[in-house]
Amino acid sequence: MAGDDPLRMLAEHACFGGVQGFYAHRSEVCRAEMRFAVYRPPQAASGRVPVLYYLAGLTCTEETFAIKAGAQRVAAELGLMLVAPDTSPRVRLPGDDAHWDFGLGAGFYVDATHAPWSKHYHMYSWVTQELPALVAARFPAGAEQGIFGHSMGGHGALVCALRNPERYRSVSALAPIAAPSQCPWGQKAFAGYLGDDRAEWAQYDASELAARRGFETPILVDQGTADEFLAQQLLPDRLIEACKASGTTLALNMRDGYGHGYWFVQSFVEDHLRHHAALLHG
Repeated sequence: MAGDDPLRMLAEHACFGGVQGFYAHRSEVCRAEMRFAVYRPPQAASGRVPVLYYLAGLTCTEETFAIKAGAQRVAAELGLMLVAPDTSPRVRLPGDDAHWDFGLGAGFYVDATHAPWSKHYHMYSWVTQELPALVAARFPAGAEQGIFGHSMGGHGALVCALRNPERYRSVSALAPIAAPSQCPWGQKAFAGYLGDDRAEWAQYDASELAARRGFETPILVDQGTADEFLAQQLLPDRLIEACKASGTTLALNMRDGYGHGYWFVQSFVEDHLRHHAALLHG
């Protein structure tokens, strides 16, 4: 990974018999250097293993999940490669840090169509196309792929899976923004990145997609009852209704007393890894 190699290794660490690495590459779709983390379990030393993508939430980076979630121990047991991309391009644009919930660290996993964001903010294409192609070419990644995420990343994971069922065998989410077209976070992001066309918004709204398309394998969602964003921003009831409309199996666990942050994610990430491993290995 030297010289003119487009993949740049930032750091690698031994972890539960595998390797936790952090990398950067020049993204063609984002027209910027993009960063991501990869955990290679010990099984990857002798062959290709299933890949589970994790999309993080607002203000996070590619390091957040690797450092805070404590997922590597279980991934090592289950033989899962974990890939965690950054949450936005880091190219500076006017006003990109004016609000914590829009711009830097808040790409919302859409392909922006409005300037200035349309030049670099193509997170959807990066996550679903360019990054998987790079991972498949440069890491011992098998063909089996799943995706999950937290908060904004839960929204992104659901959207990516619902729009690409041929690519992802499994999907889950922790406290996802389930109906972004109907909540302040999503409305702000969609208006800024996509403009006022609600038809454009619909292709990035998990509840609207779930109602129309559904998903073949069960969707797992965990949600804390003490989450301060539950009533106004997350709206899991909309996802329940949508999955009922399409006949999609949704396992929604309301976790009593849990909030929104990584204390919650740490507590239930093992359940999600085991959910994905059963489907990816199966």
